[in-house]
Amino acid sequence: MKEIVFKPIGYVRTKESVIPRHWTISQVEGELVINPEYQEGLRDLKPGDEIVVIFHFHQAPPFTSEHLIQKPPHLGEEKGVFSTCSPIRPNPIGLSVLKVLEVRENVIRVKGLDMFDGTPILDLKPHVKE
Repeated sequence: MKEIVFKPIGYVRTKESVIPRHWTISQVEGELVINPEYQEGLRDLKPGDEIVVIFHFHQAPPFTSEHLIQKPPHLGEEKGVFSTCSPIRPNPIGLSVLKVLEVRENVIRVKGLDMFDGTPILDLKPHVKE
């Protein structure tokens, strides 16, 4: 099978040091700094939009078979990795839905961050609801 390689399109910038475990419980604001060569692709984003941010868990430890079963700190029982939002995964990819507060050039100010400062962003997509 061919190797899959991703290159970040930008990174997260936040001054917060305490980051919630999941975007659904986060009120943290910050910025998505998108590389200037992708700025034109932000053209139709506007305040009030919700966007899906796909990112790399760059601070997660390497995945080994002992991480197939994990005990999330907020749950009282062990779970299989694929039924958790743990950053310790075979492919350390995260997904969050964030609210757009402002778009200025190549910077998107957002609310709902559950990512650390410097987190590499892999892609952005619209959050489509029924």
